[in-house]
Amino acid sequence: MPEPSRRSLLSPALWGGAAAAAGLALGALWMARRPPRRAREGMAPAARTAHGAAMERHLARRLDEAGTMLSLSVLADSAMEHYRGRFHDPFMYAAPAAAALSLARGGPGSGRRTAHGAAALTGAVGTGFHVYNVVARRESGLTWNSLFYGAPLGAPAALVLAGMAGLAAAQLRVEAREGEPASIAGAPAAPLVALGTALGLLGTTAEVALLHFRGAFQDPWMYVPVTLPPTAALALALTVLRPTPATIAAARRLLQATTAMGLAGAGFHAYGIHRNMGGWANWSQMLLQGPPLPAPPSFTGVALAGLGALDLMESER
Repeated sequence: MPEPSRRSLLSPALWGGAAAAAGLALGALWMARRPPRRAREGMAPAARTAHGAAMERHLARRLDEAGTMLSLSVLADSAMEHYRGRFHDPFMYAAPAAAALSLARGGPGSGRRTAHGAAALTGAVGTGFHVYNVVARRESGLTWNSLFYGAPLGAPAALVLAGMAGLAAAQLRVEAREGEPASIAGAPAAPLVALGTALGLLGTTAEVALLHFRGAFQDPWMYVPVTLPPTAALALALTVLRPTPATIAAARRLLQATTAMGLAGAGFHAYGIHRNMGGWANWSQMLLQGPPLPAPPSFTGVALAGLGALDLMESER
């Protein structure tokens, strides 16, 4: 009797969680909406320059949103996973600290760039630590078991993406003030961000595919984050090669769907925690043992950067 009673009490919570996930997904789609189109035909040179600066600032905002979402995801996920590992290595404090520092977007511009650079460097070093943990420290070496249950190889790369997004946003704001064409490290900004987004989506998908394969794809929805993001990445790459209205529109729809999927995925992971033994009644353990709740929004963060690149690409056409 206690078990049916507990489940009946949790049913409204599950429906509420599903409604919240749907609301988050709709909010993500609203956040991912395209900016108002401005007619450029017949613009005076000064007006065109102002419009280009406005689009640069728009892309910078998108990159800031992407970096914020990625930093929040890394902060929560690394704090939980490293807490589960009891922070046995002092370097395990670095990832949540760097992610928190990357979220501090106020203050002088040089301070922001330093924080973002530190986050990217921490993510790169963390990737090396995770590879060493899986390949060298385990007696079995590189096996499916070590890949499934060792330190996740691709997780620190999200911090690299967050730091790079913040650095790129800072650079674009400087160029917008100086009236320079949108570029990052001497390369045109829109194609560079689009290709970076495509690589980020593919890397994130590889990490998710490994973990969902470990879970035997027991829920058909588990196939969505290993099929939709790669399709969006391919559409973005095609758009860089052929930036036509059709390719831009197709890539935009796929990225908007990826944006919504990332936040809705957190709702699915919350339901997955409920399905484990004890469910949310045993939240202190199930948050650590169940599917990672903060992980799916990393897709949202990466997709937002790609949407900003598409907006700038369309404007430059």
